[in-house]
Amino acid sequence: MTTRGLVETARILVGAGKGLLAMDESSPTCDRRFSAAGIPQTVDMRRAYREMLVSAPGLGAYISGAILYDETIRQCDRHGISFVERLVEAGIVPGIKVDCGAKALALHDGETVTEGLDGLRDRLEAYAAMGARFAKWRAVIGLGDGRPSRACVLANAQALARYAALCQEAGIVPVVEPEVLMVGDHDLERCCEVTGEVLHAVFEALHVQGVVLAATILKPNMVLPGLACPKQVSVEVVAEATLRCFLETVPAAVAGIAFLSGGQSGALAATRLNAMNAGAGPRPAPWPLVFSFARAIQQPALGIWSGQERNVAAAQAALLHRARCSHAALSGAYLDSMDDDRRVLEAS
Repeated sequence: MTTRGLVETARILVGAGKGLLAMDESSPTCDRRFSAAGIPQTVDMRRAYREMLVSAPGLGAYISGAILYDETIRQCDRHGISFVERLVEAGIVPGIKVDCGAKALALHDGETVTEGLDGLRDRLEAYAAMGARFAKWRAVIGLGDGRPSRACVLANAQALARYAALCQEAGIVPVVEPEVLMVGDHDLERCCEVTGEVLHAVFEALHVQGVVLAATILKPNMVLPGLACPKQVSVEVVAEATLRCFLETVPAAVAGIAFLSGGQSGALAATRLNAMNAGAGPRPAPWPLVFSFARAIQQPALGIWSGQERNVAAAQAALLHRARCSHAALSGAYLDSMDDDRRVLEAS
């Protein structure tokens, strides 16, 4: 794919008024969620769950792209139609998670670097042949006890940049995900400081590798106090701090920003994204601000589905509701009453 084609794909993903559905959980992670919900942890159940997601009627009205896992991109629905085909039929661009997870960073206790660069060129070629048009790589940055070290920040930034360059070489749009975790007692200011440091390092590394920013999507955390921080802040403060940080660190040439939910509830993630798109920042953002949510869209549906075929329609309704709420946040149109109405319906 040419650079022009990559830029157009990125525009479709983040510039068309929709967001991304992250359904790229590894099999062990998916099994842990199934176990907590009392669902059998088998290949067939994972396939059935993913079929429930990709076959939700009207999902393409809110979702521009879906990030798949290696197992998922190879699976088919009960009629033998591949999930990639189902997504394309729904107007949703197929994507793929290509990293191999966070591993211990040598000589830096408690810190990690994401691995998976070995053999990535060949894997990207294979995924492109299966229909993947974009990819994702997640780096994990923890805070606390002197973390993150400069070594951790640089190692992950360089891995993200090398991944992104390989993606564009293969004709695949890279989604670059440097996630500063919510876990810890750090305050908003510390999260802002570290997020800024990480983003500076990432974009310096992308520049060195020659990555085309107009064909690159950033998938970052919002700027938030840690979950254990005694000083929590308002939605408006989070939105303003996040935009201020990004305006200072993210080049305007980037195709768009697709926020991860990072463990936030669906309603809270939508509310904070809504505030950003409603003009909470110090000046208008030069990039589309969209979502790339996983649990924040899927969790209610998983609980309703519970591995039972008879619950598919109700689970899909819950999935579409969360997708609709997240979509409304892209235009600053999300209202708390949207979820109040849903809770009334679910209780009736």
